[in-house]
Amino acid sequence: MGEEYIELDWPSAKTYTLRMSVREHAYVSDPFPHRWAPKTRMDQLSNVDRPREKLLSRGVHALADAELLAVLLGSGTRRKGVIELSCSILRTFPEGLGSISADALLEVDGIGKAKACQLLAAFELARRHLARPRTRIREAKDALPYFQGIRNAKQEHFVCLSLNGANEVLESRVVTVGLLDTNQVHPREVFADPIADRAASVLCAHNHPSGTLEASPEDIAMTKRLQSAGDVLGIRVLDHLIVTKDGFLSMKEQGMMSWGGKG
Repeated sequence: MGEEYIELDWPSAKTYTLRMSVREHAYVSDPFPHRWAPKTRMDQLSNVDRPREKLLSRGVHALADAELLAVLLGSGTRRKGVIELSCSILRTFPEGLGSISADALLEVDGIGKAKACQLLAAFELARRHLARPRTRIREAKDALPYFQGIRNAKQEHFVCLSLNGANEVLESRVVTVGLLDTNQVHPREVFADPIADRAASVLCAHNHPSGTLEASPEDIAMTKRLQSAGDVLGIRVLDHLIVTKDGFLSMKEQGMMSWGGKG
């Protein structure tokens, strides 16, 4: 298990590549929206990409960590825009923001007493009023409890988990039930409910009643279709698992899924 790292490459002021890793095959929620460059100014973003407008149109679950911080901060400084300031905070505290202190926040360039108090008050309020803890999916095995009921099924079931921007499970649903070893899944059936959930990503799974832990050409083709549809909708397909009574296969871990749905 390695330490988390974030590496940003930006060939221009408006585009960049984000690479993240916690450990091999780990799932990592994207802290930076894909249209952001680290030094992007708010006036460079279209209305649909501005954090407040995105929150109102798509819901709070659709926002990445940096966008949520930008909403809380409200504004940046003369030298740093709110986007750059949000990114600086995430880079400074890669282990998370849940237990940071005022003194630690004040060491971040651009954070004064007022902004530190805003953030700490918001974090504490969230801790006090969380309705229930949500399961966070960090790797394939974390999702297995949601598929326990289909591992011994004699028909093929296709299940979809809706996840928020932190990879926490919002909902789990059976999308289709096939006949014996066949199961035709259309992207519109898979994404209909995650769109209503305002999900940031989905994790799919289906069982093989035959017990074979291998992805068929049809399984791979279906996954590529889902990734392509997810790219259009802005909902990432995190992984596609195949489960049986004896084990599971992660298509992401097996290298059968292209990052971001692009081959």
